[in-house]
Amino acid sequence: MSPHVRILRPDEYRTAHTLFGQALHAAPADDERWARSSALYVDGRTLGVDGDPAADGTPVLAGTAMSFPTRLTVPGGASVPMAAVTRVGVRADHTRRGILSSLMRAQLEDVARRGEVVASLRASEARIYGRFGYGVATRGRDVEVRSHAALRAGAPRSGAVRMITAEEARADLPALYERIHAASAGPGAMTRAAGWWELMLHRSASTTTASGYAVHRGLDGDDGYVVWSVENKGDAFGANALRVGDLQAANPAALTGLWRFLLGVDLAESVTAHLRPLTEPVELLLEDPRACAVTGVGDETWLRLVDVAAALAARSWGDAEPVRIRVHDRLLPANDTVHVVGEKGVVDPEGSAELECDVAGLAMAYLGDRTPSELAAAGWWTAHDPTAVARADALFAASTVPWCGTFF
Repeated sequence: MSPHVRILRPDEYRTAHTLFGQALHAAPADDERWARSSALYVDGRTLGVDGDPAADGTPVLAGTAMSFPTRLTVPGGASVPMAAVTRVGVRADHTRRGILSSLMRAQLEDVARRGEVVASLRASEARIYGRFGYGVATRGRDVEVRSHAALRAGAPRSGAVRMITAEEARADLPALYERIHAASAGPGAMTRAAGWWELMLHRSASTTTASGYAVHRGLDGDDGYVVWSVENKGDAFGANALRVGDLQAANPAALTGLWRFLLGVDLAESVTAHLRPLTEPVELLLEDPRACAVTGVGDETWLRLVDVAAALAARSWGDAEPVRIRVHDRLLPANDTVHVVGEKGVVDPEGSAELECDVAGLAMAYLGDRTPSELAAAGWWTAHDPTAVARADALFAASTVPWCGTFF
């Protein structure tokens, strides 16, 4: 029998959070940190599986998963309801029993009942979530830039940067993010819940190392900000690395101004940033492009299309004739049919398919991160009509490389 999944009560959330932390080899949250972390829990959205009781008969929670509601920007600028999946964990003495599989199935069914079109997560292990229909939908690159690297004379220069306090950051950054998001959000961007801000800003202010906040003001007001921490890498005063935690900019001038500020901070050897947009041209801003090293490229968010027809209807399409794609989805059978891509949400279960893929393969192309031709060449998609691949490439093309920029 499959493990029984139940909805956890609010008084069980802290136990679930501790279990999640243990799965990541993290210590339990103290009272202050729990007060912040608890803000992200939404009643009715945290699932659990009970395991073998302890030796004294005490019930034991063996697995948990939760999500919170948000919205995802899709190609064309529309947004769809999304479940942000996080805090997934199984006790080390209860793994390999089907607990995670049961949690993921139950969660997807719940998300579908809520009418949320997609679900998204950050994967701790890359081999797990493809089994449940998630595919890599956004990627980012890690960069390390030498401090005091000079910017080119032609780099955008407009506005000014001011530092703000942690209290000002808590008061001002959520609204500033919403303005930036409304003005310039590209595919993959998501809205942020109040509980997300409560946790993120408190975490940055309570680390054992220093942290800082700065805002860029352009001609039309505040249009960018950065949150960073400082890691000391040795005994010398200047052996520090500035680590970018959150950098958002509405335009190139704001982006350049924030990087100019970070690179000018004294007593630092480098500025590092994790999973920045693949197309963020930091090296193009520098007199010496080798002062910026790309230290890694990796998956950022994984996407699951929960309602394929609604997801296909929400995004815009390139200039090409529609293509018929047979989508396989073993967990959500309503998606398991032929979809006419390019004709808003049309389903044609009786028609023949020109292309074929599973729902994870479709998610990889949905925001524009991977092209259908790439996916077909790698075996993710099957082409029954080779001429359909070029049409699919044109249809799925997005004007902007997708990026989320929000860790959850």
